[in-house]
Amino acid sequence: MNYFRIYILTFFLSWPALCKPTLTVVTELSPPNQTLINNQVAGKSTELVRAIFAKANLNANIELYPWARAYNMALKKPNTFIYSMAKTPEREHHFYWIGEVATYEMGFVKLSERRDINITSNEQAKQYKIAVQRHDLAAQRLTERGYTVVYTSDINKSYQLLMSGKVDLIIDDKNYIAAMANELGLDESRLHFAFAIDFLAMKGFLAANKNTNPHHINALKNAFAEIQASTLYSQVMRTNRP
Repeated sequence: MNYFRIYILTFFLSWPALCKPTLTVVTELSPPNQTLINNQVAGKSTELVRAIFAKANLNANIELYPWARAYNMALKKPNTFIYSMAKTPEREHHFYWIGEVATYEMGFVKLSERRDINITSNEQAKQYKIAVQRHDLAAQRLTERGYTVVYTSDINKSYQLLMSGKVDLIIDDKNYIAAMANELGLDESRLHFAFAIDFLAMKGFLAANKNTNPHHINALKNAFAEIQASTLYSQVMRTNRP
């Protein structure tokens, strides 16, 4: 009887953990914020997202996809989350926005050997062919402004086009180029940050599909408010910032 009582007590004590909801979270490869280590999604922003979910007593099943696919999954699939996504007027009503989990200062990146490319203004870059990821904010903003863009499924494909000379420029954060080169096995010395784009300085958010359980949204927003005051949050948001 005592063993039975112990079993029942153990079962009820472990019940909250067993019932802890697991939610799908999608993202793209974007070192050092989102990386893949031993088949597990890791990185600075990923650490922050996991902390937010843990504080909300929720499990995060984080999956890595090309950005276009990740965006469509989060847009169409209920109870699906995405990071790190820029908040824009066009996107705002399609998602719930939990909070900022990354900082980006994007610009044009060229091959170091392309000495013929010398960009001194945003407008000057319009003469070049630029690879951008489909559904990415950079793709939208550059297209709106009349740049010549080539759409790719993810940042890896954009770097491949740049390295092979099929495009002149790609878009990335100056402070993340080294991490991206290391992740993709590229020679960093061949990459040169050519010019910062003022209209592509942004925060990356954790966001959720509009058909997500409101209890999860409230729990995560409350958790974010607590995490935002933590040392971890300060460290992540200034990662690799000058």
